[in-house]
Amino acid sequence: MTQRTERADAQRNREAVLAAADTLFAASSSPHSVSMDDIAAAAGVGKGTLFRRFGDRAGLIAAVIASRIEPLQQAVRQSQDAAGSSPRQQVLDLLDAALLFKIKNRNLMAAAEDAGLSSPYQAEHYGRWHDTLRGVLDLLPGVRDADFTAHALLAAIRADLVTHLIDDRKMPPEQLRASLAAHVENVLGPNPPPGDGHTVA
Repeated sequence: MTQRTERADAQRNREAVLAAADTLFAASSSPHSVSMDDIAAAAGVGKGTLFRRFGDRAGLIAAVIASRIEPLQQAVRQSQDAAGSSPRQQVLDLLDAALLFKIKNRNLMAAAEDAGLSSPYQAEHYGRWHDTLRGVLDLLPGVRDADFTAHALLAAIRADLVTHLIDDRKMPPEQLRASLAAHVENVLGPNPPPGDGHTVA
């Protein structure tokens, strides 16, 4: 019973820490300045608990990102499994969903870069996005290198670029989404005409 209670307490502490960190990064005008002390105080735990569970600030931020992005990735997988949309539309929807995540969580992503998580290519969620996007691109006629094209399209929604366009250049989010959709269409090229021998889902 004691062991079970300790596990339940640890889980509650973890959820409290992730929620507190998420709130602080979202609300701060300078996410780089949010400290482990700030997060521990907001979560009602000792700072030692944070270091024992997450290792360091970078590990904590990575855990917050994972907790935010997992529901989105599940929704994307369910949408793809539901069928009905063409591979081309799935590419557009996938990148739009990823862009919306970057827009809504740009403070958190900026904090990740500041904490030494500046290379997205090492992150587990980047690998998932890339693999999913590459799989859909493989279904599109005319895409010669789906692996590279997936990397190139994801580069268009890097967190630092999104932050620059939204916060520095004051681009409205809807304009950014429309510009991304137009860019994707340019990369993919025109739709093949009906009856050209390609099968379009």
